[in-house]
Amino acid sequence: MRMTEGVEWAAHICILLHWVRQDSGHPVPAARLAQAYALPTAYLTKQLQALARAGITESTAGRTGGIRLMRPATEVTLMDVVAAIEGPEDAFRCTEIRQRGMNAGQPATEFTEPCGIAHAMRRAELAWRRELAATTIADLAGTAPAGRAADARRYLLGTSPTLRKDQS
Repeated sequence: MRMTEGVEWAAHICILLHWVRQDSGHPVPAARLAQAYALPTAYLTKQLQALARAGITESTAGRTGGIRLMRPATEVTLMDVVAAIEGPEDAFRCTEIRQRGMNAGQPATEFTEPCGIAHAMRRAELAWRRELAATTIADLAGTAPAGRAADARRYLLGTSPTLRKDQS
């Protein structure tokens, strides 16, 4: 299964927003979020809009406006982020090719149940979705090295010019 890099970007941005929320809760300008990882602001803005449509982030206008998490990071799962960016559709879509070609003349009653391939793909996808749904942004933020949250907050809120080289 292949996902766009937007999923990675969105998950990292959610972690950054979580760290800011823990400290001050101030909104962070989209351009500053993009700078944090040297991302193109215009493309990141599309990811931020998708997160907002999904109720994960919100934006505020004005001179002190920006982006912030709408919910606590303990209530935002990696599955929420993936669905916001990639959409809620299943990764595998069975097109019932078994009913074409050599089987085109077979009675429809022979194809009332999905085939073994469709069953196996569905089980795999459900397991993948369960794992993503069991992992929150707070869980991911908790795996960062000590000091990373403070470094990120200083950078995002304008009190530090750069992130450390190993910043996640």
